[in-house]
Amino acid sequence: MKTLLKNGTVLNVFTGEFSRENVLIADEIVLGVGDYTEADADVTEDVSDRVLCPGLIDGHIHIESTMLTPPELARAALPHGTTSIIADPHEIANVCGTTGIDFMLEMSEKLPLHVYIMLPSCVPAMPLDESGAELLSRDLAPYFRHPRVPGLAEMMNYPGVLAGAGFVMEKIAMAKASRKVIDGHAPLLTGHDLDRYIAAGIQSDHECSSAEEALERVRKGQWVMIRQGTAARNLEALLPLFDEPFCRRCLLVTDDKHPADLLTDGHIDHMIRMAVRAGKDAAACIRMATLQAAECFGLQRVGAIAPGYRADIAVLRDPEQFDVQDVYSAGQLAVRNGRCLNFVPPVLHDPRWESVLDSFHLAALKPADFAVEPVNGPCRVIGVIPGQLLTEELHEALDFTQNNGISTERDILKLAVIERHRNTGHRGIGYIKGIGLKRGAIAASVSHDAHNLIVIGTNDADMAAAANRVREMRGGSAAAADGQILAELPLPVAGLMSDRDAETVAEQNRVLNEAVHKMGVPANISPFMNMAFVSLTVIPHLKMTTHGLADVATQSLLPLSVD
Repeated sequence: MKTLLKNGTVLNVFTGEFSRENVLIADEIVLGVGDYTEADADVTEDVSDRVLCPGLIDGHIHIESTMLTPPELARAALPHGTTSIIADPHEIANVCGTTGIDFMLEMSEKLPLHVYIMLPSCVPAMPLDESGAELLSRDLAPYFRHPRVPGLAEMMNYPGVLAGAGFVMEKIAMAKASRKVIDGHAPLLTGHDLDRYIAAGIQSDHECSSAEEALERVRKGQWVMIRQGTAARNLEALLPLFDEPFCRRCLLVTDDKHPADLLTDGHIDHMIRMAVRAGKDAAACIRMATLQAAECFGLQRVGAIAPGYRADIAVLRDPEQFDVQDVYSAGQLAVRNGRCLNFVPPVLHDPRWESVLDSFHLAALKPADFAVEPVNGPCRVIGVIPGQLLTEELHEALDFTQNNGISTERDILKLAVIERHRNTGHRGIGYIKGIGLKRGAIAASVSHDAHNLIVIGTNDADMAAAANRVREMRGGSAAAADGQILAELPLPVAGLMSDRDAETVAEQNRVLNEAVHKMGVPANISPFMNMAFVSLTVIPHLKMTTHGLADVATQSLLPLSVD
């Protein structure tokens, strides 16, 4: 069937021009752009006073971090004009191994949202991590032949690349041999070390937190992914990258985006609006989120409204506001007046996904499990930096005679990371500053990248209560005070994703965050998001693992005591 989109203003992402054209679609592709008439089509849609641009592409996202399954993410993202995402399933792979990759591939099959799966390069992320699985090059090899696998996902183990570690270089060599792209992840790496990292074959980076850092990467030939998600918000700092000539080597990504932010602010469209409000050119912003993303990942005939290109088209009222009316995905109308059409809920309960739906293997915890042996002298404390994934190493004097070193007056709370995949009993316990909790405790199974059970609290009893509730739910987040559960968000799919719709998850998350703010957390702090990254051993500087404190730069464990 042929469809004619008549009388619209079409954005040409090759030239940046807007022109009044008719667009003829047949099956999944654009047949042509120009003076086509109703006689050429079976169906005609009048899009007068509307702007047509290519469907948006999120160049780097972890579906699991949206807390939604792929079909539910599709339902939430499509109305914002997103028709493709490049997803890295390393969260679920760290929990369930190749079964997790299989789950994500199947759950994203035949969706109106085109989901490309990059192969997780670092499972576990670093040798210090205790994940539920380990993926070597031989485990990944069969997936390189999958038509929706464009490459190897973010190579977070940059120390391994610089050291030429065999198990790291094997994966890079395999991706090169398969002519696949290789994503990067090297925060703060610079100079000769960055040269060596890029020379190994790493083609992109999404971890730039300053314009200086990003410009160095562009000048050395990398693609820079400008990120604005729920956790890391780098767009404002990287605004110079939206200007010529640098914008030609950039794309837009969310990395981690929670349902409430998706539903309220939007997706990649939100980033376009932010940049335009800051004075940047709308056509350049859209090109970064369409054609350039496709070019970065070698997606053929994707990212433009042009003959032979896949007919992914967003119908807008205003390109600068990027307010989406309708969306076509592979030539089919997927969104009408902001609402998804013909949505089918996912089928999760299949015997093949038993390990995905029952991933918690941990004995019940007692308050005594959170006790810290007193030490003399100053102690290492993880310092949270609001709005950043980076953490600081603080040195603080702790009074162990009072609440085992916890001081809510000084905002020094207890932090625990507990292994939950194999019931090893390993527990890393220390202290954290910058969360602001005044009473109770919070716990979650989302703790990048190994996704062990993580707990922050003002006392051991509430830490045990919150942790045990997460265990009982088979994953999720919980807040407890005075031995009572105040709010919770179940995430039974690998302990990472909900089996509910985006609106329900957003409401549960809202109630949970409201509860923790009543427990003393300042309004500008997202404690569960901050907590999720304090165990991530690939982001500087001080992190907590199931074995204790870790220095990211040296990849070594550190004692609690500074002396």
